[in-house]
Amino acid sequence: MLRPLGTSILSCLLLLSLFAACASSDSTQKKFPECISHNKKSPFPSTSYFTPTNPSFTSVLSSTAQNLRYLMPSVRKPELILMPPSESHVQTAVKCAKRFGIQLRVRSGGHDYEGVSYASEMEEPFVIVDMAKLRTVTIDEDGETAWVEAGATLGELYYRISEKSNVHGFPAGLCPSVGVGGHITGGGYGSLMRKYGLAADNVVDARVVDARGKILNRESMREELFWAISGGGGGSFGISLAWKVRLVPVPATVTVFTVGKTLEQGLTKILYEWQKVAAKIDENLFIRVTVQPTGNKTLTGSFNALFLGRVDDLLQIMNQGFPELGLERKDCSEMSWIKSVIYLGGYPTGTDPQVLLQGKPLFKNYFKDKTDFLWNPVPEATIKGIFSRMMEDDGSITYWTPYGGRMSQIPKSQTPFPHRKGTLYNILYVATWEDGNVSEAKSMDWVRKLYSYMTPYVPNFPRGAYVNFRDFDLGMNKDGNTSFVRASAWGIKYFNNNFKRLAHIKTIVDPDNFFLHEQSIPRFPVSHKEIKSRKRSAIP
Repeated sequence: MLRPLGTSILSCLLLLSLFAACASSDSTQKKFPECISHNKKSPFPSTSYFTPTNPSFTSVLSSTAQNLRYLMPSVRKPELILMPPSESHVQTAVKCAKRFGIQLRVRSGGHDYEGVSYASEMEEPFVIVDMAKLRTVTIDEDGETAWVEAGATLGELYYRISEKSNVHGFPAGLCPSVGVGGHITGGGYGSLMRKYGLAADNVVDARVVDARGKILNRESMREELFWAISGGGGGSFGISLAWKVRLVPVPATVTVFTVGKTLEQGLTKILYEWQKVAAKIDENLFIRVTVQPTGNKTLTGSFNALFLGRVDDLLQIMNQGFPELGLERKDCSEMSWIKSVIYLGGYPTGTDPQVLLQGKPLFKNYFKDKTDFLWNPVPEATIKGIFSRMMEDDGSITYWTPYGGRMSQIPKSQTPFPHRKGTLYNILYVATWEDGNVSEAKSMDWVRKLYSYMTPYVPNFPRGAYVNFRDFDLGMNKDGNTSFVRASAWGIKYFNNNFKRLAHIKTIVDPDNFFLHEQSIPRFPVSHKEIKSRKRSAIP
């Protein structure tokens, strides 16, 4: 008699689970749209949300989705896409989602490497909050700071700065189509990092909608939450509305260069030497290397650089510090900082900087990435090993980004981003392909094997990773209730000793775990009484 009873209980549980899923989907498709469209304070106009039956749904979903892997038919799609036209509409979205238990995914520029901002590996239905209509950039009169809304791209920010001043810039990413909102939440690095640090290092204020649907600034959210959102990764603490950033001085004339070297031209030896100097050379000089297969069964390494100064000074620094590259005057070009943004962003020579206002990526593809932080140069034989493996896959790319300079001077706990002093450079391993599922398994296997090959040559306690280069291979949360211990599998790699502090803040500001995704910051298992006590003493 026990067997039928057990079977009966199991059947009931399955039916209850199915009922809950159907109820949740019904809430998403019917009750949630009613809630947002009939909100008394800020109702969503019908033109600001899209259901799957809307003719524009697919085009809106794919508009800024950078990784085509997460647009495949097999990937779960959102039940609704919201495009809030104002900050108060973001509040409406949060309040209605919390009321009906709807999971939100927030998209700024759509560049999350694992598609977290527009796709989901979880079972629950989800809704995208696309910040595309909130993209105003306001440069303060003193020219030293700017307010930028989360939906703006880095390119828009850079261009608006250049409109006001030719001797100011902002230290953020090289790709102009990246959204400001997500970029800063993960740290955000680019060609000015060795001089001025990360984007998150240069944030002075912020506006965010918290899990209660309240808009907070730095003063009202207090320093703990402000610290967490400035590099602790997006989608865990609230929805970023806008950032007030500190602009940094740049010369009226800067110098750029690109020097390509093939294997036959000594790329292996030159890159080996680059490891030893790139983090120690003058902090005004940023030399990034991109290596990928080219014709005739070889690899080409492109040494791409920005120098905050004139060509004469650059040549002197290079001749003394990195003569192996063989830089010559003819390789260099002097230009304004905003034109260097165009140059480093990969646009054709002579492209009008106004292209930055379009907010469109130069290309989209299917890709999978993994990353490492190197504390010591790897042997030349190891670089040969990397290169021999890259020759096996035509879609392979590695990006070598130098650290040092200002990055080594900022304490590891000043923001959640911990990869500071001691880091020589970062390697990003990327597998790309163009034919969807056909090459996916082969390409994914290739990049994972390369990552495995590098294990003996990188720090492993922990093996560092960068949250803006998100990697689900490190582990993920699919049930929405991951413990701190389980989440440490990826959290420690991204944030090192800062991870525990992030979890403490998460527990206080979002005790119901409303903001969550596959790699969101977990809560600690504490009592509601303790949470209330901490709130009174730390965060409102």
